Amino acid sequence: MANSITLAKNYTNLLDEVYKAASVTNDLTSDASMVRSGANANEIVYPQIDVSGLGDYDRNSGYTNGSISVVWKTAAFNYDRGLKISVDSMDDEETFGIAFGQASSELMRTKVAPEGDAFTFATLAGTEGISTVTGTYADATEFMAALLAAKSQMDEDEVPEENRILYATPTLVNGIMALETYRSREILNTFAAIKRVPQSRFYTAIDLLDGKTSGEEAGHYQKADTGANINFMIVHKPCLMKWDKHVVSSIIAPDNNPDSDAYIVKYRKYGIVDVLKNKVAGIYMSYQA
Repeated sequence: MANSITLAKNYTNLLDEVYKAASVTNDLTSDASMVRSGANANEIVYPQIDVSGLGDYDRNSGYTNGSISVVWKTAAFNYDRGLKISVDSMDDEETFGIAFGQASSELMRTKVAPEGDAFTFATLAGTEGISTVTGTYADATEFMAALLAAKSQMDEDEVPEENRILYATPTLVNGIMALETYRSREILNTFAAIKRVPQSRFYTAIDLLDGKTSGEEAGHYQKADTGANINFMIVHKPCLMKWDKHVVSSIIAPDNNPDSDAYIVKYRKYGIVDVLKNKVAGIYMSYQA
């Protein structure tokens, strides 16, 4: 029994590593210490802080009294997805243990990570008040100009340069890197990280397929009818709350499966992606009209 527990733990850690390698938004995960349970089980609360500005100093009465406002925002979890995969023990044995392990890794790499990324971007894109522009870029020079305009806008909005992450399609990023000019390097170096996002994950709106109803049996997600292709998005990490309350990846061996002689892997992720309303300037998006 001890060996089974060890194998299961190692297997779960392996799946977690596959997910982290495949996801492009994993670095946006928020600090769990900033999260508190809400009044209801499906809610969390997290702080939004504002302080008053400076006032005149009086040599007789001294300092002007200021104030600090700490508002705990209540938000409901908006992502709850899961899947169960079954692999017959003989199928696994006759493929030398590859079928079960490969199926699980493929789930993380080709389904879980892309869907998590797509959901994150679509949620951020649908947030009211973020900075947006529309258009397409004929070449890397136009893209570089668009990045400079975006940087200037965020600078004017006093968004800190630290923790700004650039997400863009591989075509755009590779194009600007190919320029190999001092100016292009300077612009790219202003970002804390640069992430290439396949266009298939980069939409302003998506539909999450339920895996049950007619036409949605395959599950996963698809571009919504109202969705548009995103060119690039700049995200200041502290402006959002991205947190997974519950992620479980468990294994059931054939001996413990009451229904069939098969291995079962169960995966579920329950979490939230939300933007702090007083920090919407921390997101800048360019998309195609």
